[in-house]
Amino acid sequence: MVQNPVENLKVKPLFFNRELSWLEFNNRVLQEGISQDVPLLERLRFLAIVDSNLEEFLMIRVAGLKQQYRAGITQADNSGLSPREKLQLIAQRIRQLVKDHQEGIRDAFAQLASEGLQVVRRSRWTSEDRSALRSYWTEVLLPVVTPLAVDQLDPPPLVAGQQLHVAFLVERRGQQDRARLVIVPLPGQFPRFIPLPGTDKQRFALLEEVLLYHGAELFPGENLRGAGGFVLVRDADVPIDEEDARDLLETVEQAVLARRHRMPVSMFVSTDLSDELKERLREFFGLEAWEIYEISDLLRASALHDLLARVGFPHLRYPDWPPQQPADLIGQHDIWHAVTERDLLLFHPYESFKPVIDLLQQAATDPNVLAIKQTLYRTSGDSPIVDALAEAARNGKEVTVIVELKARFDEARNVRWARLLEDAGCYVIYGIAGIKIHAKALLILRREDGRLRRYVHLSTGNYNEKTARIYSDIGFLSCDPELAADVASFFNLLTGRSEPAGWRKITVEPRELKRKFLRLIAREAMAASVQQPALIMAKVNSLEDPEIIEALYEASAAGVKIQLNVRGICCLRPGVPGLSENIEVRSIVDRFLEHARIFYFHNRGTPEIYLSSADWMRRNLDRRIELLWPVTDERLRRRLKDALELYFADNVKAYRLLPDGSYEKLIPQGEAIRAQERLYQLCVEAARLAELSPIRFQPLRPPEEDEDS
Repeated sequence: MVQNPVENLKVKPLFFNRELSWLEFNNRVLQEGISQDVPLLERLRFLAIVDSNLEEFLMIRVAGLKQQYRAGITQADNSGLSPREKLQLIAQRIRQLVKDHQEGIRDAFAQLASEGLQVVRRSRWTSEDRSALRSYWTEVLLPVVTPLAVDQLDPPPLVAGQQLHVAFLVERRGQQDRARLVIVPLPGQFPRFIPLPGTDKQRFALLEEVLLYHGAELFPGENLRGAGGFVLVRDADVPIDEEDARDLLETVEQAVLARRHRMPVSMFVSTDLSDELKERLREFFGLEAWEIYEISDLLRASALHDLLARVGFPHLRYPDWPPQQPADLIGQHDIWHAVTERDLLLFHPYESFKPVIDLLQQAATDPNVLAIKQTLYRTSGDSPIVDALAEAARNGKEVTVIVELKARFDEARNVRWARLLEDAGCYVIYGIAGIKIHAKALLILRREDGRLRRYVHLSTGNYNEKTARIYSDIGFLSCDPELAADVASFFNLLTGRSEPAGWRKITVEPRELKRKFLRLIAREAMAASVQQPALIMAKVNSLEDPEIIEALYEASAAGVKIQLNVRGICCLRPGVPGLSENIEVRSIVDRFLEHARIFYFHNRGTPEIYLSSADWMRRNLDRRIELLWPVTDERLRRRLKDALELYFADNVKAYRLLPDGSYEKLIPQGEAIRAQERLYQLCVEAARLAELSPIRFQPLRPPEEDEDS
């Protein structure tokens, strides 16, 4: 019996705080945005992501902590921090992140100016600039903007969260009345970066500076005593009462609208805001001083995505890595035949997502296809997946779609897709009350040679062809009868609430999923000995579940070598003697968002490898419907293990988590290894070899890797 090291260890706390760990992840993204080794325009992309990440963090995580604090909750979590202490530490860390973020934007803009791309501040507008912007103001912007005297209207108008505004303090000339607080929302339909005339350079002015420059014209005969931009962040974690919801579609739509009225959480203000104006805004929104963050260079930097979409400069971007045709599909006359020959892996974005779209589009028109069942959690705005499902229904096929209406921030889009699919004749299921369906699964029933065959596609990521170009995920195609029968039972569980007779290969139920992981970890701990090495390798987005962490601590104490690649949150404390000295945690931040979940267990020399839609988080393992499935084809298992080893060999874009919670950037010692680049090269080489010899299947392996490492 392995002794539990957690019970006897004196080191406290045993867990890192979730929110602070997430902020360290956002800091790793920021480091890409300020790295001189990253192409300039790609640095802007990372800086934009930092801003949108931080805004969502405040809307959800900080909003929840603020609710706890206001409710008088003082109990500490397993990191030893109360809600009040967490809010204080979060605010302190955010201030430093904001400072570094703004310095990164300033530095990137300065370097871009030397390349001919300029964001010109109003103090440096030329007379030609001012003339052009004057026309833009009078002809385009002025007719649309609406000044709101928020402290004089009863009831005051709603000031939307997550939107850029300009605030003015306005007083009547010759009167000593208290100045009016007037807020002007920046119209979202206009570009944030306004092109300027002139040279062959690409020059832009900021929309808010056009408004600030001409703002006095909104208040003729009055004085402006202060002006500046701000962004209010509101609580977006709206609960949905599914038990009382007779119409879940309508309930979700109402919840989306309710976000506009939720409690203010924090505010970002430009540094040119006067103390008086800042104080008036703080009072009006009921915020504390520590909930306000000053921005020196660019409010709502997520708008940099818009700038990147409007400019060229290919030499300032990453070289293009066009997705490859999966090697196993090269030379195949159709995808049905390819899948019947063997299980297939699609490693996105290195390999194309197009085969998944092609599969559905072919199924929609194939007279031999009788039924299609699919889960949709997040998909794109003009989804070919949804179009294919709708076409299949119109062609008389039985199409069942489980649309998760509660996918945060995609609720409105999913409501729209649900209605479109229903109108096309699909059977649409809106999830399960009290739990989210996060699994990604597709089942196609096809008549072949007088019998029925099931085709299955399972994935670690969403059915979204756009994110499949920027997220690193793994798709799995199979017509294995046992796996397909399980997936059919899975859909029956969701649509008919029928209890399965017993799963053959997949693991589904939330609590059973956790029990499965705990059994696999414990089995590795029991097998560990000097003679018999034990090894766990896992790649997840987040590691937060305390039961999983304690099981990993116990396995480490038993002598199991544990290698974890955790992109974001990691509450496990590695490298602590007597607790986790056998655990090493790495994190990779690179051009693609690492999103795949892969699990390897050595199992006394008979390795098992699993893929999953689930992270090692309580929400995934306790409150969501997820899928875990084994990969049994030896060729594919070798490929996945090689990928895990390659991720851990990365010394260019990887960080190591230290016992104190900080992250150390790895520096190449000898050969530089960048996992994402190697993975793409391997896919290119595999496709090339398949073109030369279409029936030859090449396992993908990192170069010069020891098979037993």
